[in-house]
Amino acid sequence: MTVPETGTTADRFPAAPGTVGRGLLPLLFLGNAAMFALYMGVGSVLLPLQIEHIDPSSKVTNLGIVAGVAAIFATVCNPVAGALSDHSGRRNPWILGGGLAAIAAMALLGSVHTVLLVAIAWCLGQATMNVYQAALTSVVPDRVPRSRRGAASAAVGLGIPVGSAVGVVVASAFSEHLRIGYLVLGLLVAAAAVLFTAGARDVPPPPQEPSPLGSQVRMFLEVLREHDFRWAFIGRACLVLGYFAVTGYQLYILQDHIHLPAGLKPEHAVAILAPLGAVTMAISTVTGGVLSDKFDRRKVFVAAAAVLAAIALVIPVFSPTWPAMLVFAALNGLAFGCFIAVDTALVTMVLPKAEHAARDLGVLNIANAGPQILAPFVASAVVSLIGYTPLFLIGGALAILGALAVAPIRSVR
Repeated sequence: MTVPETGTTADRFPAAPGTVGRGLLPLLFLGNAAMFALYMGVGSVLLPLQIEHIDPSSKVTNLGIVAGVAAIFATVCNPVAGALSDHSGRRNPWILGGGLAAIAAMALLGSVHTVLLVAIAWCLGQATMNVYQAALTSVVPDRVPRSRRGAASAAVGLGIPVGSAVGVVVASAFSEHLRIGYLVLGLLVAAAAVLFTAGARDVPPPPQEPSPLGSQVRMFLEVLREHDFRWAFIGRACLVLGYFAVTGYQLYILQDHIHLPAGLKPEHAVAILAPLGAVTMAISTVTGGVLSDKFDRRKVFVAAAAVLAAIALVIPVFSPTWPAMLVFAALNGLAFGCFIAVDTALVTMVLPKAEHAARDLGVLNIANAGPQILAPFVASAVVSLIGYTPLFLIGGALAILGALAVAPIRSVR
């Protein structure tokens, strides 16, 4: 379905066509960088270490359960929070509230000492962070015209490598003081939320007639009937599932599968891989976003990025060594950076209705959170039954499926 000119997200933008409010792109970068610092610092380092300390012999299974259950909360909370911010007509209060609540959630997570309590605390952390994420994600279709979506998406995407690297380095630095590491990451998100809401004004939405709850639920479900939106959903779900099935277990992969040089601890190896991937991801994020704007092409960049991700994921299959992991991190960063930058622009162009942008992006974010539910369970089952090598092969196959899924999209070139 082609998005009609009347009622497009560009119509809500208050400035002159083709312009972006002063400071918005840097603030989008900062807000997303802080968010991914917490996600990656917790998910890649602090949470696996905490679970390993509690029960070393069952770490793979326990991490799968904790991460999977918490992802269920993310899946539910993201579209609900998006719909609530749509209804309120504001994004900033939700960004600020979610950011400040992250401090309390991380403080709780760092203070618990059983697998059950870790699961509960991380669920609360996911809930608060998805309130923050749902509102922040909606800023692009709210305030950025279509002609600048690539640049805005690049700013958003650039926050991923930078934030991920910062989060992993911070978490690794506090690998022996987990409580402090959790609190520092929560404070980063809270600080970013304060700066964003202080520097970026809300854009009042057009007047809307109140609709019954039943009607809202039907609209929420019917968005997946839109042809282009559905294929964008499928493509992202495939790539994210493959990506998180591997990266969610990166610390354990380095502990149990990769032959590391003498004296290099797995948590320190993660802190080396993250900045390397961040550099290549930053390069491809900016390059992919800008070039997709210049050539007015999205699908070819998304497909190429997914294919490159598949190539990267099979490298450790042939060589489970430290040099191979360095190559994997570099190529995977290139692939994922380009994919996120351009795919973010693509999906904002297939939203059915601008006035329900946060709700619809919340549905699309199920393609982010939903695979994260499956990824830990799938990964733990695969690793427990047949080892780490098939995990990389499954990730590569899913990336290829993600590349194929963008082909049927009609309204975006």
